[in-house]
Amino acid sequence: MKTVLCYGDSNTWGHNPHTKDRYDHHTRWPMVLKKLLNEGASPDDPAYWVIEEGQNGRTTCREDPVGGDRNGLRQLIPILESHRPLDIVVFMLGTNDLKPRFSPLPYDIACGGQRIVTAIQNSRTGPNNTSPKVLWICPPPTVKSPEFEHIFGDSVELSQKLSPYFRQLAQESGAPLLDAGTVIRTSTADGIHLDAGDHYKLAEAVAKMIRTM
Repeated sequence: MKTVLCYGDSNTWGHNPHTKDRYDHHTRWPMVLKKLLNEGASPDDPAYWVIEEGQNGRTTCREDPVGGDRNGLRQLIPILESHRPLDIVVFMLGTNDLKPRFSPLPYDIACGGQRIVTAIQNSRTGPNNTSPKVLWICPPPTVKSPEFEHIFGDSVELSQKLSPYFRQLAQESGAPLLDAGTVIRTSTADGIHLDAGDHYKLAEAVAKMIRTM
């Protein structure tokens, strides 16, 4: 049985943009991923075990002076070690780095993601003290909405510039990249989070890539 860790922010945690609650286990993309990867397998002997590790507000590597303990890089190694051995780590971070409080440039946000990739590749938390494989996801662009404008400002244009830098640094790092903006769209309900249907589409895209890794 392969173990997959899904590491991310509120879109991995499963924030519902319509109710502001958490989506249920049948809707969140990591749990849909688990179902898709185990199609045809016995419930008593699944082919994949999928672990959810999403935190609202998590950044790539930035200390949040307002949100508190949200630094994804600093939190990463203890989480990897607590779930080892891991075959694959799938991570999607960068949306919270868009906040004006960080004065971000798109390249800087991509570099934060690359630091996550490097930390996973050097972690030796895979089987037999190897390192897990990494699937890096570039988050979809935000959309204009008054819901989180007081936190994210006008982040839409900045978010649209992330993808080329993510692709460049993923290639440098030797990590496959899924550009989520090519398969899903951010909900217009709040401009930041995903509708239920897009959780399913994201899970399908991730499952397809995992099967080729």
